[in-house]
Amino acid sequence: QVQVVESGGGLAQPGGSLRLSCAASGTIFGNAMGWYRQAPGKQRELVARIITGGSTNYAESVKGRFTISRDNAKNTVYLQMNSLKPEDTAVYYCNVVQWSPWAQYWGQGTQVTVSS
Repeated sequence: QVQVVESGGGLAQPGGSLRLSCAASGTIFGNAMGWYRQAPGKQRELVARIITGGSTNYAESVKGRFTISRDNAKNTVYLQMNSLKPEDTAVYYCNVVQWSPWAQYWGQGTQVTVSS
């Protein structure tokens, strides 16, 4: 009964910051947690992901601006978004993937809007 709950979306001005949080219920080890986003008329894309050991991966468009982190004890992943741009506007989805057995879980999505 894994459940993924997101929070932190909202409205920000260009150059501003937001922090997204995603908490996954249940016990999931050896997994990757990440954030995807989908803007109107565009493909869903990986924004950032982090594995249990701490290694990270970022989309080129957010490198240097976004930081992903996780608290393994709380099964929670965070996305600190700085220097926000209008093109960051999208619905952001938290994703959890585990292997052995393979499973994938998604959050409900949270809207991030960057506008003056």
